[in-house]
Amino acid sequence: MLEAALDVFSQHGFRGATLDQIAGRAGMSKPNMLYYFDSKEAIHVELLNALMSEWLAPLEALQDAEDPVAEIMGYVRSKMEMSRVMPRESRLFAGEILQGAPRMAPHLKAALKPLFDRKCALIRGWSESGRLAPVDAEHLLFTIWAVTQHYADFEAQVDVLMPEKEAAWRRACAHVEGLFMRLLTPAREAGEI
Repeated sequence: MLEAALDVFSQHGFRGATLDQIAGRAGMSKPNMLYYFDSKEAIHVELLNALMSEWLAPLEALQDAEDPVAEIMGYVRSKMEMSRVMPRESRLFAGEILQGAPRMAPHLKAALKPLFDRKCALIRGWSESGRLAPVDAEHLLFTIWAVTQHYADFEAQVDVLMPEKEAAWRRACAHVEGLFMRLLTPAREAGEI
């Protein structure tokens, strides 16, 4: 049922999705589905809560390391892979945010904000110590999210513009990695890239 709901919400958004569509996709009756969840919103919140844990795990894994560029690049690669294998989940989250996060705002404040602040402090420390090129930590994370999630959120557009999907994906990964390597590598090491 949740897989069916994910399909419907990622395709139609919260407002466009109906309980009838979800029940139909799940191969069950609407009354049977309402036995498990009392509303469309309850299903949506369940999906978003499950997604947030998985979505935040790569950011949580970003730790102080000897090589901060390699650490951040691991995060970038994780986000690219999530975009490749979880496009529906990315679109579900993007749809919620585009609506002003009416169901997720408390979770964003309670879980994402403290994590975001900790990781930005870590990135600032790396940058201030010269182990990372000077970057605006907050906007670096926003940029990583924007660039990597584009491939999921705008999958239909990417597929039309670059129809050879596997080749396009390899090129995308190489381009994104090169972009962030150039941005993050301190000037004294830039010649080594």
